[in-house]
Amino acid sequence: MTPLAQSLAAQGIETPATVHPNLGTSALVEASIAAGEGKLSKHGALVVQTGAKTGRSAKDKFIVRDETTEDTVWWGKVNASMTPEHFANLKADFMAAVKGKDTLYVADLFGGSQPEHRVNVRVINELAWHNLFIRTLLVRPTVDELESFEPEYTIIDLPTFKADPERHGTNSETVIAVNLTEKLILIGGTRYAGEMKKSVFGILNYLLPTKGVMPMHCSANISADGKTAVFFGLSGTGKTTLSADASRTLIGDDEHGWSDTAVFNFEGGCYAKMIRLSEEAEPEIYATTRMFGTVLENVVMDEETRELDFDDNSLAENTRGAYPIHFIPNTSEKNLGPVPSHVVMLTADAFGVLPPIARLTPDQAMYHFLSGYTAKVAGTEIGVTEPEATFSTCFGAPFMPRHPSVYGNLLKERIAKGGVQCWLLNTGWTGGKYGVGSRMPIKATRALLNAALDGELDNVEFRKDPNFGFDVPVNVPVLAAAGIDQTILDPRSTWNDKAEYDATAQKLVKLFIDNFAEFEAHVDEGVRNAAPTKNVAA
Repeated sequence: MTPLAQSLAAQGIETPATVHPNLGTSALVEASIAAGEGKLSKHGALVVQTGAKTGRSAKDKFIVRDETTEDTVWWGKVNASMTPEHFANLKADFMAAVKGKDTLYVADLFGGSQPEHRVNVRVINELAWHNLFIRTLLVRPTVDELESFEPEYTIIDLPTFKADPERHGTNSETVIAVNLTEKLILIGGTRYAGEMKKSVFGILNYLLPTKGVMPMHCSANISADGKTAVFFGLSGTGKTTLSADASRTLIGDDEHGWSDTAVFNFEGGCYAKMIRLSEEAEPEIYATTRMFGTVLENVVMDEETRELDFDDNSLAENTRGAYPIHFIPNTSEKNLGPVPSHVVMLTADAFGVLPPIARLTPDQAMYHFLSGYTAKVAGTEIGVTEPEATFSTCFGAPFMPRHPSVYGNLLKERIAKGGVQCWLLNTGWTGGKYGVGSRMPIKATRALLNAALDGELDNVEFRKDPNFGFDVPVNVPVLAAAGIDQTILDPRSTWNDKAEYDATAQKLVKLFIDNFAEFEAHVDEGVRNAAPTKNVAA
């Protein structure tokens, strides 16, 4: 029995399968192609399909409710519970399924780049490309670190496993079951690889607040003069796109921790949306699609020429690319940087009401952080076929096991301690709501963001937004230099029907106020007073 097989057996995982431990990229790509799991594109990326599940199965995720989690998890529609008895049945059936496999792939990895705050994760896969994906997305130990690696948490991912709702307490044949007491996560019935990475994110979101570390659904980068910016936002709001800036050093694109000494990436790779990707708009990300080692999910490829078509959404709107972070030029060597100087909250406003950029006070920042307003982008979750307004507290409610006030108070403390500048950046719609207006030009978004981060907005004139009360710049010279009309700064002026804008704005204000009602008892008066205002004339 190999050392790894012995280690698995010690965990109660017994199998006669050929177990491939900690294979490198080339070996996993070869195994994927040999098994018919994927094909190489013209330029060497591995192209795979996830089948029916092209996004997260949010309604199929559960946390085991027991003595460990009863009073520490924020139970409700986000964190659905599973009984220990149902999990025991599920685990028994998973172990039986593992015994029936001929081949398994195991990767021992870190969740977290700052050594004192990382977690050791063992991932067991039946698909080679899934193992390549998670090896790409998490932090890869050195050879020396692997020799002494002891798994703390284990993920078993079997896409061919079908859950039984009656026996396992699930909603369907798909399941993502998290047992924080046994430190075991079981994923079945889905080939969507993102479930694995978000499961590790959930673990860290549960563990780190007890250490005073702020876990964040954000991207992060560093300016030439050493100032870190973090970008909060849900999938599709621009975290990956805006953080991949060749003039700034990238820390990471999706998940980070904010400790007393650093902002550190939870991952060692990036997971970018590929739909309608263009070399002109996103050159750094586009370049990764032409590199060996990148995994492309549901991107359409011509079978003869092996050319990729990023505009074709016939397989999925949520096409994705996973690649090592070093594929992006100018990345942080250790996947970490100084504590932040700027916090940017990204929203894709489907109502077309919010300005392209606004300056927030610390109280306003906490209000908008707990609100987490954005639009769900088509394809991010099963069943979402077009953008729709949503509130996802902490800009990542599906991944936050604890009560939102835990994360909100941590953020407010960190902002106050560091004198951080806070911004709200709307990457959504202008000139009207979704279906009438148009998506905010990325050229305008980048120009405004750079102006904020470079200090160019420190001395411009601001106006008070009549609905939301935050400060909005009146005139930004870099917009004119980029050939962008300054009227974009005032969303009301971009609407043909001003009365309709006013009515839509008040509709959005009401949605904010109604949504925040559940948090009012958990915040101080300053944060409550940061709410938008009803029935104010524009």
